[in-house]
Amino acid sequence: MIFHITTQAEADAALAAGEYQPQGFAQEGFIHCAYGRQVIGVLDRYFRGRTGLVMLTIDPSKLTCPVVEENLTGGAERFPHIYGRLPMTAVVGITPLPFTDTPARPM
Repeated sequence: MIFHITTQAEADAALAAGEYQPQGFAQEGFIHCAYGRQVIGVLDRYFRGRTGLVMLTIDPSKLTCPVVEENLTGGAERFPHIYGRLPMTAVVGITPLPFTDTPARPM
């Protein structure tokens, strides 16, 4: 499984539309995702202090577009990126994220 963090409002809109496309998709051309071991670090780096977040659990075997494992920030850790719109049929769970105010953890 791979994971994507978004807002509850964006997840609700995606459920109604049948597919998900984040705001930056038109510019970037892909959807940022993470493996389970990376989720806490992503929350800490990019979403600290935000509320109303959910985590989409995605089954990559249900995607028709490519998932590319890469690092675009120059570090050593690789992250999965979905190169296409996310069909909500590939989302097997939507979990509220009440723990976005966690303290920074050493990486």
